[in-house]
Amino acid sequence: MTNVAMMKCMLLGLLDNTSKVDPLHLQYFSFCGRVIALALMHKVQIGVVFDRLFYLQLAGKDVTLEDIRDADPYLYSSCKKILEMDPKLVDSDALGLTFVSEANELGSIKVVELCTGGKNITVNSMNRGEYVNLLIQHRFVRSISEQVAHFAQGFSDILLDPTQRKFFFQILEPEDFDWMLHGSDSALCIDDWKEHAEYHGYKETDPLILWFWKAVREMTEEQRQVLLFFWTSVKHLPIEGFGGLASKLYIYKASESHERLPSSHTCFYRLCIPPYKSMEALRCAFNIITQEHYGYSFGTW
Repeated sequence: MTNVAMMKCMLLGLLDNTSKVDPLHLQYFSFCGRVIALALMHKVQIGVVFDRLFYLQLAGKDVTLEDIRDADPYLYSSCKKILEMDPKLVDSDALGLTFVSEANELGSIKVVELCTGGKNITVNSMNRGEYVNLLIQHRFVRSISEQVAHFAQGFSDILLDPTQRKFFFQILEPEDFDWMLHGSDSALCIDDWKEHAEYHGYKETDPLILWFWKAVREMTEEQRQVLLFFWTSVKHLPIEGFGGLASKLYIYKASESHERLPSSHTCFYRLCIPPYKSMEALRCAFNIITQEHYGYSFGTW
C-alpha cells in the first residue's frame, strides 16, 4: 500500500473509530500529519481531501448537527427527527432513549454513557437538544480526539508552531485547503503545458516534438491525466496550473530504439521519448502509455 493510500485509509478509519485495531495507529496519525505538512510545504498534490468534521477539529471549531450531514446521513436524519418530533410524543417515552450511545465496533455492541448516570436519564422534550449535542460530540469529537491530536502534532512538527496550528486552519476555508492538497480538477491546458516544458536532445521545432504536442491535443482529457501522472506522478495540478509545480517538465531524447515505448523519471519530471520515425509511430506508442494500467505504472515496461 502506498503512503497516500495508507493516509486515506487512516483518515477514513478515524471517522468511524476503527483505526485503533492497530496498536501503532496513533503513530500513523502523527506520520500522516507530517507527510501532509511536507506536501503543502513543497506544493505536492497527494489526492487527499479532508472530511469537514476532521478539518473543523483541527481548527478548534465546534461540531454541530448540520456538520455531520454528509459524514453520517443516517444519524443526521435520526437526530433531526428527534428534535422535530411532537413534544408530547417525546415525553410519552415513545423513543425509549436514554443518554447513552450504542455503536457496533468490530462486530460487538459498545454502550457508552453520554454523561454521568446517562443510562438512567430518559430523553424528553426538554433535554433532547442536549442529548443530540452530546451524541454528536461523543461520536465525532471525543471518540477520535487522540487521533486528531496526534495528526495535529505531526503537522505542527513540520509546518507550524503548535500555537499557530488552529489559526492556520481557521483562516482557510476547507475547500481552499482541499485544493491545495488535491489540486485542481480543471481540464489541462495544453498551451500552459508546453510553456512549462524544456527539451534535452530535442529542440522545440523538431518534427518529433511537433508530433508529440499534436498527439497530446488529440488525446481525451482522461488520457492527458494519465500522461501527466506517467510523466510526473501528479494526478491533479495546483490551482496555478503547470506553473505551480515544483519544477519544469523535461522532455529527453531517449537512447533506446524507436521500437521501445517512452519512459519516465517521475521524481525529476522527465519524459524520455525514443526517436520515432513518424507521427503514427509516436501516436501508437502514446496510445499505449495513456492506457491506465500502463500510465499508472510509472513508466515501467
